[in-house]
Amino acid sequence: MRGRALRAGVLVGALATVLAGCGIRSTEVPTDFGPAPSRSACLLSGDGLTSKSSSAVPVQVYLVCGAQLVTVDRSVRIATDKPTTDRVRIAQALLDQLATSPSEAEEQAGFSTDVRGGTVVSGPRAGDPDDALRFSTRPEDLSSFALAQIVCTYASSAAADGDRSVVLGGPGDDPLERYECTPEVRARPGTEAPPSETVK
Repeated sequence: MRGRALRAGVLVGALATVLAGCGIRSTEVPTDFGPAPSRSACLLSGDGLTSKSSSAVPVQVYLVCGAQLVTVDRSVRIATDKPTTDRVRIAQALLDQLATSPSEAEEQAGFSTDVRGGTVVSGPRAGDPDDALRFSTRPEDLSSFALAQIVCTYASSAAADGDRSVVLGGPGDDPLERYECTPEVRARPGTEAPPSETVK
């Protein structure tokens, strides 16, 4: 009996070796790690990019994707002969782009925006610095995502000052704040507010 048991054990071990050599592996406990992450997340193919016309100005805006800020190529039309010198019109055009619902391709790639339409941009009031932009809505009333989107979009555009910061304020005599777009803000716009300092 003992010899038979030994031979049976040898046969079982040999069978397991053969199966392993064939690439067959038994699994007693099923494993499920969920679906693999999509490589298309936050990436747009050439077909998904916004088409550009000869009369449009290419711009980049920051949208929300995967709880982060990611740039998307857009094109805008600005009613002026020299759009790159008119900070207010550029700022309004960028703000309107941010408030525009993502295209179907952008939505499929996971993009969204927290900026709402209806805000009007105006230039500096008396006593404001020349690079100030005033909103019809107070910046502090915007959601954290929306403010981060606006600040980071402006900071990398002609709407910003030379040091890649942007001075924003609300209507009336609301105080102005100089905002910056940092890597931390782009990575965590929901919890990391753009650094700012009051402009005196």
